[in-house]
Amino acid sequence: MSLSNQQIRHLRGLAHSLKVIVSLGAKGLTDSVLDEIDNALSRHELLKIRVNVGDREERDAIIEQIIERTDAELIQRIGHIATLFRQNPDKPRIDPGKR
Repeated sequence: MSLSNQQIRHLRGLAHSLKVIVSLGAKGLTDSVLDEIDNALSRHELLKIRVNVGDREERDAIIEQIIERTDAELIQRIGHIATLFRQNPDKPRIDPGKR
């Protein structure tokens, strides 16, 4: 699913008040953390994750792995916080807006 700039702006606005749901620590991206992110995306569709590992390149690589393995879209990344979106095909909760 490719989102337009207008949709991304809309989702950023919705995500502004959200709290971080999943935090990655020193152990990095494990299968259990990935499963938790996948479940959270199915339930919430829009979520923030905190990636407290290594330097910027390592954080970028981990976020890219999460996006690839969960089929999510990166809405924004500010520092250690990444906002992801994946619409639930069965019961969509969030309308990403116009294309």
